[in-house]
Amino acid sequence: MDPRQRLIVALDVSTAAAARKIVAAVGDSAHAYKVGMQLYTAEGPSIVRELVGSGRRVFLDLKYHDIPNTVAAAVREAAQLGVSMLTVHASGGGKMLRAAVEGAQPARAGLLVLAVTVLTSLDDVDLGKIGLREGVLDQVLRLTALALSNGCQGVVASAQEAVPLRQEFGLDFTIVTPGVRAAGSGPHDQVRIVTPAEAIAAGASHIVVGRPITEASDPAAEARAILAQIG
Repeated sequence: MDPRQRLIVALDVSTAAAARKIVAAVGDSAHAYKVGMQLYTAEGPSIVRELVGSGRRVFLDLKYHDIPNTVAAAVREAAQLGVSMLTVHASGGGKMLRAAVEGAQPARAGLLVLAVTVLTSLDDVDLGKIGLREGVLDQVLRLTALALSNGCQGVVASAQEAVPLRQEFGLDFTIVTPGVRAAGSGPHDQVRIVTPAEAIAAGASHIVVGRPITEASDPAAEARAILAQIG
């Protein structure tokens, strides 16, 4: 796979103008962009339509988590926007996951419904505090099994879990890995972080990189450096 297909640049900004500036600065070094809660809440679906209309692939990371009917309806609307990937929380359960997949199918062929397993800001201690006795790895494996058995085409998980995920479930599904930081970058609010090269070597299909690129003095150069690490 072309490294540019593996890199997803996170547009974690509050205005369409700021997003456009990043996209222009990155140029041809990336083909896919993440639109998450911050930008979508500020600008709504118009920014998604704009990115899709310009030929970019959009990873809509809104992490839907609600009753099945509500999630299915939201996924149908997202599919109409032309996004390539979107997220739902695996912890919403099998019925919700199946509803999300069914909501995507008639609207847009090839749309990947990805189930978020355990956020990369959490560790074993954090899971214990919310009442989960299993550690991160066991929880990720359990939620991935639930997601794949209900039709999801992949999961969002740390690269630290990618190797056991590939060993347990094989190669025929997508793993999108957030919490990726170029060597020398700070962790910010992430806990389970890896470098781009480590993520790809572990079995990640795509990596999500935000601030190391978007806050760089030369975003295009930083993106190219990350592409070189991926390659």
